[in-house]
Amino acid sequence: GSSIMPGKINPVIAESLVMVCAQVAGNDATIAMAGQSGNFELNVMLPVAAYNLLQSIEILAGAVDNFRIRCIDGLKATGRGPEMVERGLALVTALVPEIGYDRAAAIAHQSVISGRTIKAVALESSGLTSDHLDELLDPRRMTGLNP
Repeated sequence: GSSIMPGKINPVIAESLVMVCAQVAGNDATIAMAGQSGNFELNVMLPVAAYNLLQSIEILAGAVDNFRIRCIDGLKATGRGPEMVERGLALVTALVPEIGYDRAAAIAHQSVISGRTIKAVALESSGLTSDHLDELLDPRRMTGLNP
């Protein structure tokens, strides 16, 4: 399998965080069930609720700290982010309502083959203006960050 690939880095830390989140979700279900078991001002299930809440806090804090130390610390943003977004094929999905799936797919294909941006290819083959393409292909608008 993939474990014999030289230089491969297995995602075990991220996977362990997902497992902890699954355990916390299970603990939450137990806490909810315990909360439903109260009668009047007495809940005999309070110990199991407290146990699961405290366990969730402990394991989630440990897993997040481990993830931070082993996966996040040391990461540095580079100036390539905007360029990578501009060259990303995901932008072409914004063209589908305007020009249709087939034409948008052809633009994506041509972008890959030519190494040019989606906007550059769309500008010459879609019939859309540069200003309209800027509006359609704005990643902030597409992600809801700048509606």
